[in-house]
Amino acid sequence: MGYNYNYGGNNLGSTLTSTANQGIGSLIWVIIAFVVSLIGCFVIYFIFVNNKNEEKNKYLAWLKSFLKFDKMLIETILKIAYIFCALFLTLGSFALISSSFVSFLIVIIFGNLMARVMYELSLIRVMTWKNTNEIKEKLKK
Repeated sequence: MGYNYNYGGNNLGSTLTSTANQGIGSLIWVIIAFVVSLIGCFVIYFIFVNNKNEEKNKYLAWLKSFLKFDKMLIETILKIAYIFCALFLTLGSFALISSSFVSFLIVIIFGNLMARVMYELSLIRVMTWKNTNEIKEKLKK
């Protein structure tokens, strides 16, 4: 007769098997996702991005413009991120009043100033892209 090493209901063998099965299932899903994404990438590229025809449908025209990166979303994202950061720094700085008024002033003034400078530095790159794109469009005409 064999010995039962199952103390307190813990069975190490079934736990390892279960974990291995979950890992294999995850790996299979990742492989399927990779293959479907690769196929979808080429289909979407040739239908929307590489297609020279103008879209009549307003949604399809927007999707084509979105996928061709004709309009950049980063400017809107940067504006939202700046507003969030400025509000967070301003409101968060009030937590410092009770411990150090000088720290409060440093965060509320220089923190917001640094956030603005970082936002403007990021925005310079976006504006350079926009201006370069406008010049390119004018040269085509």
